[in-house]
Amino acid sequence: MAAARLGEDVTFVGAVGAGDFGDAALADLAAEDVGVSRCSRLEDAATGAALIVVDERGENQITVAPGANARVDGAFVEAALAGFEPPAGGVFLVNFEIGDEALLAGARFAAAHGMRVVVNPAPAREIPAELLSLAPILLPNEHEAHALTTEREPAVAARVLAEWTGAPVIVTLGADGALLVHADGVAHLPAPAVEVVDTTGAGDCFAGALAAGLAAGQELLEAARDAVHAASQSVTAAGARAGMPYRHNLG
Repeated sequence: MAAARLGEDVTFVGAVGAGDFGDAALADLAAEDVGVSRCSRLEDAATGAALIVVDERGENQITVAPGANARVDGAFVEAALAGFEPPAGGVFLVNFEIGDEALLAGARFAAAHGMRVVVNPAPAREIPAELLSLAPILLPNEHEAHALTTEREPAVAARVLAEWTGAPVIVTLGADGALLVHADGVAHLPAPAVEVVDTTGAGDCFAGALAAGLAAGQELLEAARDAVHAASQSVTAAGARAGMPYRHNLG
C-alpha cells in the first residue's frame, strides 16, 4: 500500500483464507490500487492476522498468526508469477514473514527479469546463501541487524551485511532515521521531528516507499531519504496504514 500510495504500479503475490477476513484483505488492497490478481484464496486456511499492542510512547509489540501465509512456498510463488512480465526498472520487495523457498523463488524470478531485489529481513533469521548471492539491498532495523550479525553498532552490522551481499545496506533507526552503507561510505539520514502516535507499520512504510522511489528511477540515497520522511509521517496516526502518505502530501 505504501508503494501504491506513492504512485507506483504494484502487484501483490500472496495468499488469504476464506471468509470475511479474506474478503476484507483483498478489498483493502484493491481499494489502494494494489493488484491482487496474483493473490490466491485458500478455502481451507485462515487469513493471516497480527495482534498489536501499542504503549503510551507509540511503541508496539506484535503477535502474528500466519494462517494462509504459511502455505506460500516456492511452488506457490512460481505458479503465481507464471506469465508475469514486470516493467523495466521494476523492484521485487519481500520480507521474512514467508519461508525460504518462497523467498528464493521470488528472488530468482526477479533476478532473471532484471528487477532490483529488496529484502526486509523481518523477523530476523539466517539469510539463505542463495539470496545473498543475488546482491539484494537489505533493510533491517537496528535490532534485526544485530540479530543477523551479532554486531551491536548499526554501522558495523551494516558493513558486515554489505560484505555478505556486495550491495548497499540500509539500517532503519526509528526516530534517528536510517543509515545507508554503500560503496561511497556511510550516510546518516536523519528523521524529521514528529509527534509519535503509533509506530506500527513504520518499517513496512519505509520499505514500500524505498521500493517506489527506486522503481520511479531515483538514486538509492534520494529514495532512502524520501522513505525516511514517509515512515516518519506514518507514525503520526493510529494504525498501520492511516498515516502512510500519498505522493501529493509526502513532506
